[in-house]
Amino acid sequence: MRKLSRLAVGFAVAAVAIGAVAATSLATAKRTAVTPLPSSSCGKLQYRGSGSPDYIIASDLPLQGANRALTTEMSRAIVFMLNQNGWKAGKYKLGYQSCDDSTAQAGGYDTGKCTQNANAYSHDSSLIGIVGTFNSGCAKLVIPVVNRASGGSIAMVSPANTYPGLTLSGPGTAPGEPKVYYPTGKRNYARVVWTDRFQGAADALFFKNVVHVKKPYVLTDKTTYGAGIAKLFQINAKKVGMKLAGFSAWDVNGTSFESLANTVKNSGADGVFLGGNVCFQGGKVIKDLRAALGKSFPILVPDGFTPVSATYSTSGGSAVGVYISHPGVPINQLKGAGAKFAQGFKSSNGGRLPDPYTAYAAQAAQVLLGAIAKSNGTRASVSSHLFNLKVNNGILGNFTIDKNGDTTLGIVTIGQITKQKPTYEKFVKLVTPPVSLTK
Repeated sequence: MRKLSRLAVGFAVAAVAIGAVAATSLATAKRTAVTPLPSSSCGKLQYRGSGSPDYIIASDLPLQGANRALTTEMSRAIVFMLNQNGWKAGKYKLGYQSCDDSTAQAGGYDTGKCTQNANAYSHDSSLIGIVGTFNSGCAKLVIPVVNRASGGSIAMVSPANTYPGLTLSGPGTAPGEPKVYYPTGKRNYARVVWTDRFQGAADALFFKNVVHVKKPYVLTDKTTYGAGIAKLFQINAKKVGMKLAGFSAWDVNGTSFESLANTVKNSGADGVFLGGNVCFQGGKVIKDLRAALGKSFPILVPDGFTPVSATYSTSGGSAVGVYISHPGVPINQLKGAGAKFAQGFKSSNGGRLPDPYTAYAAQAAQVLLGAIAKSNGTRASVSSHLFNLKVNNGILGNFTIDKNGDTTLGIVTIGQITKQKPTYEKFVKLVTPPVSLTK
């Protein structure tokens, strides 16, 4: 593939536009030869270095709705990593734009916005890599577009996509996956978070062995992520000897779930698993379940209910006592580079330790910067350096990204929601499911 070129023809227009940008919190945006991504989706170009950036990297996250506090913090973590690296990856100088794939109306990622962003990325030859997406449903729309981008497939590293079908086929995935996402036949997408095969297995083991649930009811919001994790929990619940009381879906546009809660109550279930997202009425579902089943009825939710503060607030406080699973180890248990990142970022985060997913955003940025540094400056070269990659003393520890783009990290944290600020969560247990359950 040809090397990405600077758009000399558009230099004058770009320079005027960038020169008008107000100073960011880090530094005044500089006049550059790169073409910034459109302001309709992406924030101001950030750059802190000598001369002009050679390329742009972007993050693609839902910056509106229930996840806003978390995703804006993740964006700041990417800037933190760029600052640590002197706004360079090897010999290449990098600018950064934070792009939003959500709308206020949707309250989270919007399919139209995801497609719009993907097309913008594909047509901007200044863009050499993406940190994102946050939601697996958005990734399904973005990956195939940037895979066939003119000038070469654009490398993507996700900090949060857990839907297996983006990289693998089998249980919990749809027919044709993952080939449908790679029309060129070559991979350009990797992730630093495990797939829901690990989470589904860990959740089933925890519910049975720790909470002693024997007959769980499974609910899902039917989104790509929600349906996938619900199915994988169902599969693993049966593997570990639990008998399902039922499996139903909630309406993401609904306002009352009393009838659904009564269905769960009348099923004889002794626990309920919610496969879905807090931004798709997940908090209201918990509130209505609590009203019907009581404050002590066991409820387990996956990482789609992060940040925990959003689950607490949207449930009206009813989520207290709910168990929640999410990737890796707690922030305060990170070692080496992870502990250094957590403490360094804390000082620029109001004295608060970052959210677990913020560490994943920083790790995704670190992987992308490493791939760019090893590349010859072409998109195809950057993408090729994402696979069979060994990371030593990374922010998340030691791990490998395999030939499919998946991480070997399979540790799952189980927490319990409390009313104590700022985290609204207390640590319960680390679960590492055996490989026999994750296959």
